[in-house]
Amino acid sequence: MPSQIPLNDRLLRSWLRCKRRAWLDRFGDPDQRLWTAHRELQLDEQRRSFSTLFPSKPEHGEAAAAAGAPAVVGLRLRGQVAAMPVEAHPPLLQRVKGSSRWGEHAYRPVMFRQGRRTTREHRVVLALWGRLLGVEQQAPVANGLVLAGAGRGLEKETLNLTGSLPRQLEEALERLAGDLARSSPPPLVADRKKCVLCSWRGACDQVAAAEGHLSEVSGIGAKRRDMLLDLGINRLEHLAAAAPEQLGEALLVHGEQHAEMAEQLVTQALVQRDGVPLRRDPGTALPELASAPGVLIYDIESDPDARDDFLHGFVRLPRDGDGGWPSVAEAAAAPYHPLLALQEHGEARLWQRLQRLLAAYPDWPVLHYGETELLALVRLAQRQGAKERQIAALRSRMIDLHLRVRRHWWMPTNSYGLKATASWLGFRWRQQGVDGARALLWWRRWRLGGDGPEGRGSRQNLRRIFRYNHDDALATWAVARWLLEQDEPAEL
Repeated sequence: MPSQIPLNDRLLRSWLRCKRRAWLDRFGDPDQRLWTAHRELQLDEQRRSFSTLFPSKPEHGEAAAAAGAPAVVGLRLRGQVAAMPVEAHPPLLQRVKGSSRWGEHAYRPVMFRQGRRTTREHRVVLALWGRLLGVEQQAPVANGLVLAGAGRGLEKETLNLTGSLPRQLEEALERLAGDLARSSPPPLVADRKKCVLCSWRGACDQVAAAEGHLSEVSGIGAKRRDMLLDLGINRLEHLAAAAPEQLGEALLVHGEQHAEMAEQLVTQALVQRDGVPLRRDPGTALPELASAPGVLIYDIESDPDARDDFLHGFVRLPRDGDGGWPSVAEAAAAPYHPLLALQEHGEARLWQRLQRLLAAYPDWPVLHYGETELLALVRLAQRQGAKERQIAALRSRMIDLHLRVRRHWWMPTNSYGLKATASWLGFRWRQQGVDGARALLWWRRWRLGGDGPEGRGSRQNLRRIFRYNHDDALATWAVARWLLEQDEPAEL
């Protein structure tokens, strides 16, 4: 029985994020679990954070705690909370003033936090570590330490583990035990946007598609889904069959903005149900390309936590000899220009390289997917003292294909992101299962790995990043080419 198996901090953390995830962690088919780079990135950031706090290597286990080591790792904690057996493996313990069974010193747990703020997940898990550590060291743990960032940017927050937090922990563990006692997993979460970070997303995506889950409809989040459920609309096909005017009137009680979305939601569901795109705006999607001699396709790879746009990739795509545009297959052979932004070279050098490339093709529009590239380039120009006239000229060349697709077409996809849109059009990335997080992991390993097989002594990770960035640019062209084909098939 699930109740006979000790609960642990990993299950608790999963449950606080998603009840279904915790159940799958315990009972799911391991073959359906996907490897994700997010966990590796978190561990990498945690290691750097801890090494900032303790430059010397932490010591290991019970013997280290008894010896009064400043930092201890590898101590497994066991105990009971609300009469339930629980285990935990805190990643780091810090020595503090006090006394314990180990001598005239005690310890408190240390947690690494991703994101900008400490959440309920952090507080409850830290409370579990503190509860079990107090039993282990035979001395109460009044607070824990939360770290964020690394190096000079290390943030420290002391979190009190008293007040209502112990009761919150007990309630969470009781509810976790109840969910693990189920014979089938809890239902899918209402808002599945964060599921992209989960290793069970593939299995849950299949369930969502089979159920016609409303979260599969682009534009529907948790709040809007609840509104539709109240109206008896609980599947994609039910929404597709709804009368827009009647739905709008029913949603008016929640505000005009929701009523105005009724027709769009019905149309989006209808398109996804039928699997056929529908033109939204009869105008030409890419009029700038009508007389352009060529295009530059632009894609950035970034480390958002470090605010580091480390790769600016361009594909230089001229018209062919007959004045037409190359196919996606032909574009794969076009010149690819990866501009690596090494911090030791400075931004001024990067800006000069970007200016030279853009100036070499003055009449060529710059295609990109999403706002990242435009925002990053404009901010870089502003930091480098570019004049408003230069920035205005830069803006006028940039064409966001994400906006053009959404403006002109309803697509039969549950997202208008590049991966979903280009994949529906038949584009395939050369490296399966790779995303921006994996590219970021490769980058950090290359940049921080020294001369070893993962670092600058090896170009393997760098080549992987370039290949992924190149494919993103080609996927962008796949979307652009499709838009051109819909507008002017005779001229391609």
